[in-house]
Amino acid sequence: MNCQFFDIKGETQWFSGIVNARDLGGYKSTDGRIVKSGLLIRGASLATAKDADLALLSELHTAKVIDFRTDFEKKGKENKPLPNAAYICLPIQPVDNEDAPKEMSQHKTFDISKLILMAAFNEKAKTIAREMYPSLVMRPDCQRQFAAFFREVVETQDGAVYFHCTQGKDRTGFASAYLLSALGVDRETIIADFDKTNLVYAKDVRKYCRKVRFLGGKDEELAVVKAFIGANTDNFIKALNLIDAEYGSMNAYLSKALGLTETDFETLKERYLMAD
Repeated sequence: MNCQFFDIKGETQWFSGIVNARDLGGYKSTDGRIVKSGLLIRGASLATAKDADLALLSELHTAKVIDFRTDFEKKGKENKPLPNAAYICLPIQPVDNEDAPKEMSQHKTFDISKLILMAAFNEKAKTIAREMYPSLVMRPDCQRQFAAFFREVVETQDGAVYFHCTQGKDRTGFASAYLLSALGVDRETIIADFDKTNLVYAKDVRKYCRKVRFLGGKDEELAVVKAFIGANTDNFIKALNLIDAEYGSMNAYLSKALGLTETDFETLKERYLMAD
């Protein structure tokens, strides 16, 4: 099969119904090897996937679909089934339930367009926007779920792994960063991959910023929109620096916080890297 993977310029988008989907293949590790294509695929949920999208994932022999969403996020947005793929639920919630705005959890379905306008003017949501990334890397419960994610990837001997959250940006972005780090990809490339999400959602960010400004929102409210619709690359870099400050390096974090062994590192590199 001649796979055409997601290109950020829109030249080779292979999914028509799945947002922000892209292959981690093609990135170069510091030892000169290349991440194999068609095995590690990140994106948004499969709730909007079309038949052609599911057919392509099946053609890639997708063995596992790993979902980082909470039950609330799945309301009315359940993944469409993918034949022959195991569905792995690893919900990651960077804030406690009591810290989340109550009115945001009272909706029968998860509708991000409605929730964004509500969140922009909510003080708790503003706090979440600022603290989400540090929580993702430092909360023990988040670390446990990312550790379980790695176990699933390490134990997948054949086929592709598709991993996602709601928009394929924050939790998925950190999972991608951890994977690429474990494979020896340099930090500059990892940051660039994370930031690609902002090109995908740029139009939506502008749209909701206009709405929030119309409602009287200022910089603080616009920051919530940019955090919840886009991906905050500056905060992502700060989170990487926090990992370095607390653990000494990303590899030390992967070992101490997420439980990767030397054998795991070698298994990942043997399975997902190839000679240039």
